[in-house]
Amino acid sequence: MRWALSALLTAFFGYKAASLLVNAFAFPRLEAQPTPAGAARVSLLVPARNESHNLPHLLPGLLAQGAGEVIVLDDASTDGTAQVARALGARVRAGRPLPPGWHGKPWACQQLAEAARGEVLIFTDADVRWHPGALGAVLRELERSGADLLSVYPRQQNVRPGERLLTPLVDAVLLTLLPAPLLRLPQRSASAANGQLMAFHRAAYEWVGGHSLVREALLEDVAFAQGLKARGGRLALALGGDVVGVRMYRSYTDSVEGFGKNAFSVHGRSHMLMAASFSWHLAAYTLPWLLPARGRPGVWVWRAATVLERSLVNLLTGRRTATDLAEGLLGPVTPLLTLPVYLRAMRRRVTWKGRAYEQ
Repeated sequence: MRWALSALLTAFFGYKAASLLVNAFAFPRLEAQPTPAGAARVSLLVPARNESHNLPHLLPGLLAQGAGEVIVLDDASTDGTAQVARALGARVRAGRPLPPGWHGKPWACQQLAEAARGEVLIFTDADVRWHPGALGAVLRELERSGADLLSVYPRQQNVRPGERLLTPLVDAVLLTLLPAPLLRLPQRSASAANGQLMAFHRAAYEWVGGHSLVREALLEDVAFAQGLKARGGRLALALGGDVVGVRMYRSYTDSVEGFGKNAFSVHGRSHMLMAASFSWHLAAYTLPWLLPARGRPGVWVWRAATVLERSLVNLLTGRRTATDLAEGLLGPVTPLLTLPVYLRAMRRRVTWKGRAYEQ
């Protein structure tokens, strides 16, 4: 039993290290580019439900990109989202009531696509930060990759200590589990996407049916990528680099709520798989620090892996301050920090932005 666990841990951390090394060279990173002449054919689309606190950070940079239009869909907000968006200069549309069989964000995005005039549709969340040269960078990568869908993982911009506990795991999961070359495979399982920024050629978006493809999906971004690939579409991913950032959650509690909404879908809607996932990560990241290391050199290797992983991921994504790199020290306790996420995801019903969804 001890030998089997040792072999599994070694293989697990070996695979993750190899994936990270491959992605250090192969994963695209956006670099600022001048706004191209064709930017007038681009629609920048923002689904917004109670986002008045985020829009002042998003819209000035978004409006400065030079796109043909910027549209904010006010999805029945109660906090003055529409008024803030209009005051900042965006075109605002009021969302229609949520129809049966749809979840909130897919319905908001579908309405935005219907209202847009552009040949390129770029959906971006309200918590994303667009810096100078971002639109040019996204359009260049979309064309370079030849993708029907380009999804960007913005650089995490965490401010408070509670934001750092779980939010950076988005990057760690992507970069240590999915080597970039696997995206070329046709299998649905070799898919990922981030709904914070998704760029489509309109023809490809309409070809797969728009967001009706994922109308009932809580994890609509990954589901869209899988559905598009299953129909023969081409998927590409990129890191936001210096030009696209995000402040995803404002506290540990917000992180638990947000990740808890998606965790059940991430684990194939299987409670058994969720329990196995939590148990394995507890064994991989926490157990090595509880085992006696004397006479077991492998224990020190595993311990090193648990604290180096997040630091190396942060280096790759461009988060390189001393505080960013120190996040690696959270590795051994990360499984314990994720326990509330798993417990929340185990519920039959989850809530998000004031709406309740059956899992």
